[in-house]
Amino acid sequence: MTEKEKMLAGLPYDAWDETLLSERMAAKSICHRFNTYDPTKLNERMALLSDFLTMKGSAHIEPNFYCDYGYNIRLGNNFYSNHNLTILDVCTVDIGDNVLLGPQVMISTATHPIDALERSTTEYGKPISIGSDVWIGGNVSILPGVSIGSNCVIGAGSVVNKNIPANCVAVGSPCKVVKSV
Repeated sequence: MTEKEKMLAGLPYDAWDETLLSERMAAKSICHRFNTYDPTKLNERMALLSDFLTMKGSAHIEPNFYCDYGYNIRLGNNFYSNHNLTILDVCTVDIGDNVLLGPQVMISTATHPIDALERSTTEYGKPISIGSDVWIGGNVSILPGVSIGSNCVIGAGSVVNKNIPANCVAVGSPCKVVKSV
């Protein structure tokens, strides 16, 4: 099994593998071009990401945008992200339709072993899923392996470390459901 196959399967892998390093550098180059592109040319700027991310319809991402690989990110129709979105996509990040992200959102599938010796040579990931009709406030961190159900609001500054069921408002660090909608 290659290091990339291990990564995509959520198994421990060597992030400094030549193939993975090359793919990360290609993604960083695309992100750099996107982040420095003329801000008045919205369609042209988004086109830089169209062969890179899977976009199932219209999407708008304000700069700056950062990711590890890009090919593990799937955006539903009518996606919007405010400034400074970071997606560490060593595993899949599936985002539904009509999703709004506030500024400074971090979505990380990447994680590391607790054991220091293992941590020095490997990392791994857990996929993240966000349903449709979700609003995620500014400065939210979504951690590896989390699912957020459809029709949710995640309050600003929340750290989402556990699954959030559909049809609710959740806030805090750690993020907890405070009411149903």
